[in-house]
Amino acid sequence: MAGLDPFFPKPLGKSHVDGQRALSGIFFINRRGSRWRDAPSGYGPHKTLHNRWKRWSDKGAFDWIISGFAAGHGEDKTVMIPSRDITS
Repeated sequence: MAGLDPFFPKPLGKSHVDGQRALSGIFFINRRGSRWRDAPSGYGPHKTLHNRWKRWSDKGAFDWIISGFAAGHGEDKTVMIPSRDITS
């Protein structure tokens, strides 16, 4: 996960949910196709997850991540991004 740090915008102030935990929550929602409010509380408030997803998406962070990992691994078809699943 430390390899993802350069891809994300700097926090807008004091953050109560760290970036790694928020990113894992965003992946959790996207993997399951769930609503934001259905995210387990361990990832942080659902509103925070949505706001981070929106802000990071608008700034192109997810595009940078995929491009950066794909360029670094020479894989054209599949790029896997690790996440922590706190529900198991």
